[in-house]
Amino acid sequence: MGIADHHGVDAAPVHGVDLSLTDGVAVILLCGSTPGNALDAALRKELLAAVRRVRDHGSDVRTVLLAARGPSFCVGQDLKEHARDLEADPESAFAKIRAEYNPIVEALHALPQPVVAAVEGACVGAGLALALSADVRVVAEGARFATAFAGIGLAADSGLSATLTRAVGPSRAAGLFLLGDRFDARDALRWGLAHRVTPDGTATDEGLTLARRLAAGATAAYREIKALLRHPDDAPLPTVLDREAAAQERLGPTDDHRGAVRAFLARETPAFHGS
Repeated sequence: MGIADHHGVDAAPVHGVDLSLTDGVAVILLCGSTPGNALDAALRKELLAAVRRVRDHGSDVRTVLLAARGPSFCVGQDLKEHARDLEADPESAFAKIRAEYNPIVEALHALPQPVVAAVEGACVGAGLALALSADVRVVAEGARFATAFAGIGLAADSGLSATLTRAVGPSRAAGLFLLGDRFDARDALRWGLAHRVTPDGTATDEGLTLARRLAAGATAAYREIKALLRHPDDAPLPTVLDREAAAQERLGPTDDHRGAVRAFLARETPAFHGS
């Protein structure tokens, strides 16, 4: 199945995920049935399918924008659905983590293209994990964040124990998980969670601007940068140096690199084609 050739924000479905591709930018838009885009079974299924479709389109997709319809990005698991699952069969109520949440997060992290997340309103629990699966986050001034797991007697899932700790450090992450402290857009910017803070209602447009900028950039280099950044933080320096050298050696012969060097020396703007 292909990806629709429009940016999708105005043509969003009543409930589900709108996926569109324009000029190399794939837009994945969460369109839940609640204002908070709570992740029920249908939304989880469609989100996983959308990310996999982006993966399958390969070089047609140069960058990805993850955004949401409505006043909030994502409040995490639909607790009404979860309560029904607990009542029906508590033994299997958490099967959704391995079957659905984990594959979604793994698929997002595995995308070689730069992923931009645009966050408005509430970004909580698994919703925060989705935002942290992106490489760059644009956050509205009124955005608010929380881990929320301990408040309902749970620990963490969707990779958040790792991604939040890498983003803010172990001490602050422990406080956010154990105490359940909420934080806002300015905190996110100060702690390094957000790349940019924008006025409310503009995060998606700003995210799309950044995504288009990335789509016009050195996508082959972006793939190598993402691969380097995925490696463990505690890798020995010689290992890091070797990985970096290998990446540069792969990029050196590309038309993008050679053309950009010529453009720089000629004081011209380089054009990148991903090869």
